[in-house]
Amino acid sequence: MNTSRQIGSKVLYFLLTLLALLVIYAPIAWLFLASISTRADLLATPPRWIPEHPTLKNYLDILVPGTAVSEVARTFKITLGNSLLVALTTTVISLVIGSLAAYALARLRLPFRNAVFFGVLSVRMIPEISLVIPLYIIAARLSILNKPIVLILTYLSFALPFTIWMLTTFFETVPEELEDAALIDGSSRLNTLFRVVIPVAAPGIISTALFTFLLAWDEFFFALIFTSTVAAKTVPVAIAEFTGRYAVDITAMMTGGILAALPPVLLALIFQRFIVSGLSAGAVKG
Repeated sequence: MNTSRQIGSKVLYFLLTLLALLVIYAPIAWLFLASISTRADLLATPPRWIPEHPTLKNYLDILVPGTAVSEVARTFKITLGNSLLVALTTTVISLVIGSLAAYALARLRLPFRNAVFFGVLSVRMIPEISLVIPLYIIAARLSILNKPIVLILTYLSFALPFTIWMLTTFFETVPEELEDAALIDGSSRLNTLFRVVIPVAAPGIISTALFTFLLAWDEFFFALIFTSTVAAKTVPVAIAEFTGRYAVDITAMMTGGILAALPPVLLALIFQRFIVSGLSAGAVKG
């Protein structure tokens, strides 16, 4: 009886896992299949789940564009570069400033520490749409619209509070005895942070960096409002522009989606070990 229950529970777990994997990976599989399909395959009736004439032309039109492709496809590589520049710069600045602020909140006995911490966290809860008008006015007066710097500064408004919040949690898991030993040996607070705390909390810092990168990489609303030229336009906006007034370039849109997903996926695969250990470390204090 117990054996049959165990078998039944294992079968149930297997089916639930299979269902979860299907829900997660089915859209990704369809995105890839659509990116190697022709327009005729995608519009065929009944639907063709597997393309009859798979092709890489959609990728060539974006990576090696000719004169016959749309303006959005010809400039898609530039938007990829803009997204990388904005996301990487936002991540680096957030980590540098965020690590200093997080260490101060985690270790120094500051007055109103809890109020400051929850104040930083509350900034992250402000809806983006409530900030867009004042930020747009400031950006216009500073003449930085349609430049990558406007997105970097804007993204810092939500990426930096997130980074401070995450890193404070990770720094609190570092044993204080390690810092005390360094301080007794004559190390300064700043030197202790970079020589002791950051190496110990490296998995958490890498996890935070990846999440911050994804926040900046996937952001659409601010990028749509603050950029209208290819000089600063990012990938999410470029993908949306494959939808025209009278037609949708569905194959190019799917191909752009695959190319836009590659950098985050590659980073997650490379730093998978750090992500798991970092999230595990941040879940337990002490």
